[in-house]
Amino acid sequence: MPQSPIVAVVGPTATGKSELALAVAVALGGEIVNADASQLYAGMDIGTAKVPGPSRRGVSHHQIDVLGLGEEARVAAYQRHARVDVAGIRARGGRAIVVGGSGLYVRALLDELDIPPTDAAVRAHFEQQLATEGAVVLHTLLTDRDPAAAERIDPRNERRMVRALEVIELTGRPFSASMPRREFHEPVVMIGLAADRDVLNARIERRVQRMWAEGLLDEVTRLESAGLRQSSTARRALGYPQALAHLDGDISAEQAISDTYVATRKFSRRQVAWFRADPRITWLPHDVTDLLPQTLKLIEAAAP
Repeated sequence: MPQSPIVAVVGPTATGKSELALAVAVALGGEIVNADASQLYAGMDIGTAKVPGPSRRGVSHHQIDVLGLGEEARVAAYQRHARVDVAGIRARGGRAIVVGGSGLYVRALLDELDIPPTDAAVRAHFEQQLATEGAVVLHTLLTDRDPAAAERIDPRNERRMVRALEVIELTGRPFSASMPRREFHEPVVMIGLAADRDVLNARIERRVQRMWAEGLLDEVTRLESAGLRQSSTARRALGYPQALAHLDGDISAEQAISDTYVATRKFSRRQVAWFRADPRITWLPHDVTDLLPQTLKLIEAAAP
């Protein structure tokens, strides 16, 4: 008997993805699989806008709080574990509801994607070159070694450039050859939540203000004692470096809030560009009054 498609709720930050995914899970007897890289980290709650346990309406959540601050979030590990979670949900007779705005993690779970190996020493070499010679030199190097990848990777995306050069060095093949294809690993219905730019910016500003009001600074203080500063990935999550800068006395609280807002707004633009490029996503306005019925109708139409 054909399997019901996975449901994926995607789009930029602050559009209400978690709320919709939770409502869908309740309606369909589903379980949530997180696809937000920052929510993998235990203790990073306020800054990552995790749905608090009491608000999860009894719905099981997976790939949340699975990493400590000393661990590095890796797409390959996420792909492996999240697919096990999906299989487990199916075995229990439930529906997997994937939700998140980390585009590469979404595609790693849902698409046919073979993830190349990693090597800390090779990566450190290119990170050092980036630090000493700058992003322009690194992008020029990538252009020489893999023009197709260089064309697709924004020179400002330093981590992506380093990863591309690492893969080329380790495999001897172009990084572009390992980029994900838009081919689902198994059937999926993808729903994107859209908001006008001005509306989205206002929602982001309110979210950032709420994060600070709810105690982001206290959360960062606690995490600092647990090793947040030593984390190579967790400390980069939106809001956390700004809070650390304030704790160091480098900037005021007002400046930290403003910087977080600006960084989140830029991140949301990248999310929009990433997801808008995927023709398989059906977009719905985030604020329509019948959002859940429309979503359930799309899911029903995709049933085998």
